[in-house]
Amino acid sequence: MQFTAKDIAFMLNGTVEGDPLAVVNHLAKIEEGATGSLSFLANPKYEQYIYTTNASIVIVNNSLELTAPVKATLIRVENAYTSFSLLLEQYNTIKLNKSGVEEPNFIHSSAKIGAEPYIGAFTYISQDAVIGDNCRIYPGCYIADNVKLGNNVTLFPGVKIYFDCVIGNNVVIHSGAIIGSDGFGFAPNADGSYKKVAQIGNVIIEDDVEVGANTTIDRATMGSTVIHKGVKLDNLIQIAHNVEIGQDTVIAAQSGISGSTKVAENVIIGGQVGIVGHITIAKGTQVQAQSGISRNITEEGKKWGGTPASLYNNNMRSNIVVSRLPDLEKRVNELEKTITELKKKGD
Repeated sequence: MQFTAKDIAFMLNGTVEGDPLAVVNHLAKIEEGATGSLSFLANPKYEQYIYTTNASIVIVNNSLELTAPVKATLIRVENAYTSFSLLLEQYNTIKLNKSGVEEPNFIHSSAKIGAEPYIGAFTYISQDAVIGDNCRIYPGCYIADNVKLGNNVTLFPGVKIYFDCVIGNNVVIHSGAIIGSDGFGFAPNADGSYKKVAQIGNVIIEDDVEVGANTTIDRATMGSTVIHKGVKLDNLIQIAHNVEIGQDTVIAAQSGISGSTKVAENVIIGGQVGIVGHITIAKGTQVQAQSGISRNITEEGKKWGGTPASLYNNNMRSNIVVSRLPDLEKRVNELEKTITELKKKGD
């Protein structure tokens, strides 16, 4: 894919300063720019590179004042960072714009496939599955019985969706994610062994959700595990059975949420956070990375940290106190020694 400076300026409503026919075919950071690459400059910390970069075209702010000649053709815009982000989105759309049905694959005769699909090779679409319009299903995906995908869903290679699960519109699920595997349900027997409890519910993922690579969302024992609209899940997250994640909540990598916990909307959960089962997390809660949540959080909009988690400011004060404990121990030992010596003198 090749674009001229004139083409790019038209897309971004910018102005060309230099050669309007300069051509680019890939993107690069300004400090790594080479001939044929497109870059941008938004952070003043990188301004030095505008004079040394070999990038053919650089997007810059209208306000940039040059102090020396530059080799690159410039495209001046109101906000270089925003404009470059728009180009990245366009570039990604073009890269992912696949269509058609590749062979070999298996599509059950009862499955319903919407308009303009892309179905990659070695995909398995099972009985009574429903695939909406403009879906992109990359190679090696598995879609089980009675699964329903909305419109504009993207499943990257190796996604597995178990039976009866429902996926909304504009959902992106990255490679290796598993939706609808069994919840962790086992009943103890008298002899100390465990009997598996059948997991007969499903997973519902609403519109505009993104699920990271190798994340797992377990099906409910009964009813549904629900991921509400706009939720963003990072890679390597475990969502257990009957969990409910509220609208526009974001969760970072390696976090785990135990069964039947309800997370409200607009919650922010850092990486490697552990949350016990059967509790509720209030709206707008923010949880520091590597925290452990072991009880209900009922106050909205508060920050939490530590294990077991406490209010963030309290946790930070506790950390300061803990860091001083070795010195405090030394002082206590010295005081005990002094008291012992004074007692001896008194005797």
